[in-house]
Amino acid sequence: MGRPRLYCGQACRQRAYEQRSATAKAGLSDDVVLVKRADLDGLQDRLFQLRCALEDVQTLLGERHTKAELERSLADLLHSTGRLDRLWVTERAG
Repeated sequence: MGRPRLYCGQACRQRAYEQRSATAKAGLSDDVVLVKRADLDGLQDRLFQLRCALEDVQTLLGERHTKAELERSLADLLHSTGRLDRLWVTERAG
């Protein structure tokens, strides 16, 4: 019903089908997202690292530091995000 689903490739189409099948079999609603425990733990670890890196930058900004120290801290912050920009918690088209 409505617009047809769009997927970036056959693998994404297959994962979406598996997700819908698993939630239907378990009697869960369509808005439930199934995530492996290891994936969730990894995400929580990355988010904790990101929070720590943000706190480090905040501390540096409150003190007198060289431009190089601030640049290094910001580079660490960027690095700590890892591939969070590629994580999609909700279904997306395309």
